[in-house]
Formats: sequence, structure tokens, C-alpha cells
Amino acid sequence: KGTIELNGMHFRAFHGVLEEERRSGGDFVVDFRCGYPFADALRSDHLSDTLDYSAVYALIAKEMAVPSQLLEHVAGRIAAAIRAAYPQMGEAFIRITKLHPPVGGPADAASVSLYF
Repeated sequence: KGTIELNGMHFRAFHGVLEEERRSGGDFVVDFRCGYPFADALRSDHLSDTLDYSAVYALIAKEMAVPSQLLEHVAGRIAAAIRAAYPQMGEAFIRITKLHPPVGGPADAASVSLYF
């Protein structure tokens, strides 16, 4: 068993509690990591024997395009979509980071992390 990671995925999305966030959008960074049984891929050199991270990116991009008030909700949808596509996946982690969140003062980022 090994680990597969897809880090630093950048999206412009319309998540947030404030109306301005949902209207103007914001910049987000998503990181993903999971355990995966890729012993077959070590021998075969075939994409079908491992997790296709371009397909995972597409699942994440699809969910990031659906506006939500809460990043927790977005993370839950992403987790459900990836788990449905890759039921053999082991424990996984996703972090969604909102750059420059509107918190009433200087802040580089706010993040939500989900282990699933």
C-alpha cells in the first residue's frame, strides 16, 4: 500500500457565507492525499491498476464549481465523489484553503481539512 497525493490545485470558486463572496468569487487551493493499494501498478505499469489523479482532479473541479456557503460542505461532497469512484481507496485527506478570507483583518488563508 502506498500514498498518492495531488497538491496545490487552484480554483476560482464562489463559496462563502457572505453575498459578496458568492457574487465575486475567491481563490482556493485544494490538497488531496490517500492511501491506495497500488501493488498491481508496481508490476503492470498500467493506469487502470492505480488511482487516476487526472480523474480525481476532474471530480474535485466539478464539486468546486458548485457554490456552497461552507467549505465543510464542499469537502464533504468532494469526499463522497472520490470515495464513490474509488471504493478501494484507503484513508484519505482533503484540505480546502480559501485565500485572503474576509475575516475583518489581514489573513493569508483559512482552511478546512477532512479525513475520510
